[in-house]
Amino acid sequence: MSSTEDNYRCRLYLITPPRLEPRAFADTLRMALDGGDVACLQLRLKREDETPESDDTIRRAVEALMPVAQERDVAFLVNDRPDIAAEMGADGTHIGQDDMPYAEARKLLGPDHIVGVTCHDNRHLAMELAEAGADYVAFGAFYPTDTKNAKSVADPEILAWWSEVFEVPCVAIGGIKIDNAAPLVRAGADFLAVSSGVWTHPEGPAAAVRAFNHLMSEESVSS
Repeated sequence: MSSTEDNYRCRLYLITPPRLEPRAFADTLRMALDGGDVACLQLRLKREDETPESDDTIRRAVEALMPVAQERDVAFLVNDRPDIAAEMGADGTHIGQDDMPYAEARKLLGPDHIVGVTCHDNRHLAMELAEAGADYVAFGAFYPTDTKNAKSVADPEILAWWSEVFEVPCVAIGGIKIDNAAPLVRAGADFLAVSSGVWTHPEGPAAAVRAFNHLMSEESVSS
């Protein structure tokens, strides 16, 4: 999950819909990933009330979706559950502030797996986690989102500040769609975390991935 090629280029970080049928969604995922460059896929499954899905439900989704991602060289992350990520051989995990502490997640997964952390709009927390060894920090929400109840609103300036001072990659998250993504790329986001902006795109997920890649390529060159 690299943020750079020869020069800076923002990349796409996909998040699954919160509810899905794994085998059917595997076909949708294949089409989306064939649409263009995707750095990673985060499996994020939640019930209607935002409580986590059962362990068995998460495991079934990992079994169906992880091979699709990994055979295309897309890192596969399990949201909130470093234990299941370690058990099933995922590439890593993403944790929020109400989940397992970073040090515990790192101990479970070891140094060679990805551990990314939500920092909302908290600069001090992001600095602490980067110093502790987090592979990336995620800021947001930048825009209103239907995917989850956002705990904070972030300004693109936090991405500019981070990219100027720190080498640890930053992920922009929250309500990102084709028509509002450009300011985040210009500000310095290494990755755009997108869920409904891809899965509910009117022309389909593959078209959305193509459009995001075109936009990120154009904006990264002009940054």
